[in-house]
Amino acid sequence: MSTTTTPVRRSPSRRRRWWGEVGWKYPVAALIIFYATFPLVFVLSAALDERGSLSSASSLFATISFDNFANLNNTSFWTWVGNTLFIGGVSAFGAVLMGACAAYAFSRFRFQGRRFSLTSLLIIQMFPQTIAFVAVFLLLLSLGNVVPALGINSKIALICVYLGTALGANTFLMYGFFNSIPADMDEAAKIDGATHAQIFWKLIMPLVTPILAVVGLLAFIASFGDFILARIVLVSEDNWTLAVGMYQWVSDQLSARWGIFAAGTIIAATPVLLLFLALQRYIVGGLTAGSVKG
Repeated sequence: MSTTTTPVRRSPSRRRRWWGEVGWKYPVAALIIFYATFPLVFVLSAALDERGSLSSASSLFATISFDNFANLNNTSFWTWVGNTLFIGGVSAFGAVLMGACAAYAFSRFRFQGRRFSLTSLLIIQMFPQTIAFVAVFLLLLSLGNVVPALGINSKIALICVYLGTALGANTFLMYGFFNSIPADMDEAAKIDGATHAQIFWKLIMPLVTPILAVVGLLAFIASFGDFILARIVLVSEDNWTLAVGMYQWVSDQLSARWGIFAAGTIIAATPVLLLFLALQRYIVGGLTAGSVKG
């Protein structure tokens, strides 16, 4: 005796409920993925276009050539890469160190002027950085007459500017994370004879690794992609960063080199992408754990 099974069909009410709860997410996700990836695909197509223009807009990957990547060797591109990595790396390290020291002091110590200092940092961050560009230029111009290493056209001076502009935001970001660590651990370490330096470096710092990674990543990305401050401070071509140097390729519409510019952006995005992939496991925890206790 044979038995036949009939396929189970969803009733119209179940289909409508599934579509209302889950189904609508698929086309929205596809739209978001297309919206996010199309500019990247367009840039890659322009980088592989041997004509060195944006003509690939009408037909993606119509021609595939690596001439634009090879032409980068005939420019100062790799010098700019070295300058950008140096400025971004030192700025990220300094931002992490200065922010961690300031956040630890505000979180663990009670001193006169503590509340006023925190409020001042918060108020300073309310003003946009654009209003300080003229002041920064004049300050570095005057300071260069006394200390040339901290004047105009100095990479060290640009790093100091980056550290100053990001100190307030980094301090507040780390401050909430430091407060989430129980102070009883500090007291227990003091009973065992540990100094403040030992508590900070050997006890607290390993516990706040996620927020250190987040602050370092944000500081590196901010300095890596900055254009205005780098254009104001750095004058000579040998000291330019990638943002400043590559802008010169497309600043003139009549002689814009979009192909080599697109090839440069593909290579320039690689360090940020690798750093993001290396630190991605810290990002979620570092950005959210500081809001537990503040």
